[in-house]
Amino acid sequence: MTTNRPLRVFLCHSSNDKPAVRELYQKLLAEPWIQPWLDEEELYPGDDWDLKIEKAVEESDVILVCLSNGSINKRGYIQKELRFALDVALEMPEETIFIIPLRLEECTPPRSLRDWQYADYFEGQRERAMRRLLVSLKRRAVSLDLKIEVPTSKQEETLAEREKNSTEKYLDDYHSKHAKTLEELIANKPIIEFSKSTQAVSSQFEALKKEDASELFRASTDNFGIVSKDEEFVAGTNNITLSNGMEFMHVPAGKFLMGSNSGRDDEKPEHTVDIPYDYWIARFPLTNELYNAYIKTKGGKHPVGGWEKKRDHPVVNVRWTDTMDYCHWLNNLLTAELPVGLVLRLPSEAEWEKAARGTDRREYPWGNIFDKNKCNTDEDGKRGITSVGIYSPQGDSPYGCADMSGNVWEWMHSLSKAYPYIINDGREDERASGVRVLRGGSFGFNKWTARCTYRYDLDFGNDIGFRVCLALPLPK
Repeated sequence: MTTNRPLRVFLCHSSNDKPAVRELYQKLLAEPWIQPWLDEEELYPGDDWDLKIEKAVEESDVILVCLSNGSINKRGYIQKELRFALDVALEMPEETIFIIPLRLEECTPPRSLRDWQYADYFEGQRERAMRRLLVSLKRRAVSLDLKIEVPTSKQEETLAEREKNSTEKYLDDYHSKHAKTLEELIANKPIIEFSKSTQAVSSQFEALKKEDASELFRASTDNFGIVSKDEEFVAGTNNITLSNGMEFMHVPAGKFLMGSNSGRDDEKPEHTVDIPYDYWIARFPLTNELYNAYIKTKGGKHPVGGWEKKRDHPVVNVRWTDTMDYCHWLNNLLTAELPVGLVLRLPSEAEWEKAARGTDRREYPWGNIFDKNKCNTDEDGKRGITSVGIYSPQGDSPYGCADMSGNVWEWMHSLSKAYPYIINDGREDERASGVRVLRGGSFGFNKWTARCTYRYDLDFGNDIGFRVCLALPLPK
């Protein structure tokens, strides 16, 4: 008889491995059929540490023992938890999946765990590791006759209702708070000046549109639907170029479909998101040359060695906190020329995805069929990082943004949280701790990761950069 309860998973780990384990916890928590147990989430002031942990181990269906060189040789609670878990394992029937050693880095599991096949959850390989881990967890759930829930129509309705109510409340609060700013933006819109380069790009778009010969303005043969009026709006003179040369492409307010029902689990469910404001997003990822202006002012070393020979390449080797500092510096530098009420910041996941795929649900910025000649991915022969704009305009998004597939990963403002995307649920709070999302793929990854809906997370890398957004502030 099937039991309607989640699979209980205990995370045994060393305190030194908290960042990786916390990330793993969030991914497990996103699965509706898994109930992970992590001490910092489950222990409250006044709890008896020993009793709570022993009870949690006893009641768990699976113990994930997270291993690193530090944890294997460390004395303390991880060893105590492990001994207790091994005692419980002795009472289990043979071939029961109960203890799963999970290596966080290259290390030799202790002798007490060598009877169990370990899994690797190495940085840079966590997507595949997570898929394999879920297979084992599902086997354990099936052996216990637990129900592995797939969202039903009723659950989907609940998610949709939750999203709708939260979004409506946010829109009311948003318009109330920014009504004056929005009025001023509308009133001042005619006096915004646009560069000749932007005018030229817009003219090229108009010409292509009239000829009806470009995928920038019509869907490919297997696209769902047709290009919307929002996407046609890119042909106008609504783009902005700031005095430092950064070009920003206009994305009008409105709804679009976010996520994918056929992608990874963290891309599901596909759902409608309403962005209630116009915004502008950088045409290109930030370049080494533009970032160097910040380095010269703030002091320090450029993160890219020999950047002088790669001035028009995207800057990489930047952490999320580096991008936040850069945006703060840029706002102070250009405050006099920014439209009233707008700030320069990282894009949210929703802003980035709409700018990348438009409103017609496309897989890639140019359509639904992958083309290695329109982006810099592994299929193109591992060329390494290339100059921005090499694949423009053929690889541009509906709004004229370049390099949104491949070349380098891009930092998002958003925390890595489960869908549906709800703007005011804490994921956009820049003060909150947690893993931030990366989008866009890179030269070392393939076409699967270059899809507009693909979500990824790493702490640092030599293929991670960012692009800037010009918009109203995000909620705290």
